[in-house]
Amino acid sequence: MGEAEKVILTNMCMVYDGNKVLVQDRVNNNWKGLTFPGGHVEKHESFTDAVIREVKEETGLTVSSPRLCGIKQWAQSKTVRYIVLFYKTDKFEGELKSSAEGEVFWMDLEDFKKAELAPDMIDMLDIFLVDDKSEFYYYHNKIDGEWKYEIK
Repeated sequence: MGEAEKVILTNMCMVYDGNKVLVQDRVNNNWKGLTFPGGHVEKHESFTDAVIREVKEETGLTVSSPRLCGIKQWAQSKTVRYIVLFYKTDKFEGELKSSAEGEVFWMDLEDFKKAELAPDMIDMLDIFLVDDKSEFYYYHNKIDGEWKYEIK
């Protein structure tokens, strides 16, 4: 039997309105570029409540009925796994406003695909858009030690 891991839980939400998506131009140098809003799940918080809270904090919008559509995960260390729960929704209300996380604005999905995205965001988009894809899995390649990923 394997050892238990510590898990860091986060989320990301694609808010869409027809062919427009709500994007965030992240200012954090650890993962900079255009992406979708999201953040950490707090202790004793439901996953759904966490994504609703994070979208509100980062965009000013209150989303409803977010649908879990996939995950991104990797081993952050030998004892810690990092998991991002991917959600999407087209149900929202409120007034759009940016936060310290970055500027938020609406963008045509096709333009988003060609923009300066956060690392690997273009491939992660498959998890949000393709029904038979549900996992974006990072791993260390044992041959060259580089980070690789698979979409499953």
